[in-house]
Amino acid sequence: MATVGGLHQSQGSQNSAEIDGLARFAVEQHNKTENGILEFARVVKAEEQVVAGTLHHLNLVAIEAGKEKLYQAKVWVKPWINFKELQEFNHVNDSTSFTSSDLGVMKDGHVPGWRAVPTNDPEVQDAADHAVRTIQQRSNSLFPYELQEIVHAEAEVTDDSVKFNMFLKVKRGDKEEKFKVEVHRNNEGTLNLNQMEPDHSESRR
Repeated sequence: MATVGGLHQSQGSQNSAEIDGLARFAVEQHNKTENGILEFARVVKAEEQVVAGTLHHLNLVAIEAGKEKLYQAKVWVKPWINFKELQEFNHVNDSTSFTSSDLGVMKDGHVPGWRAVPTNDPEVQDAADHAVRTIQQRSNSLFPYELQEIVHAEAEVTDDSVKFNMFLKVKRGDKEEKFKVEVHRNNEGTLNLNQMEPDHSESRR
């Protein structure tokens, strides 16, 4: 028997139907209590903790308004009395900052596509700073570019890199400019500005 209180990997292959069932239960209970409209997609990570019964820690993908989002759920199960209860259900971006461990979960679970990430996350800020420095190097401006705000940021994980898609507000002298940029970070941590496009849709006259 596993150590009480210890967290260990769920036996995903033999319990995959059970784990999916618990994840579906978590999404259904969340929808009931929050009047939500989430649709369960898949489980990307499952761990178990032996308590009075079993506490299942699940990282799952659910679809909201056509977009996939990552959630963390805890489901408490006592099978001998047919007891099952949702303990926690949190959108990952609401509960934790975007970290390399999140990237690992996404990568291992093969979660495709872009997802929004917190603009105040250190990794996002590093990528934005790199983009602004590169914009400065490529320009012949006498005034330095200064990062004013990361308006929006998304990330996508591939096998060999992480891509950050960002909308930046920068300042050069007394002029404010906006850029759409894509920064790649490889597995060694090297950053590279792959795309840069000035945005003139709301430029100040």
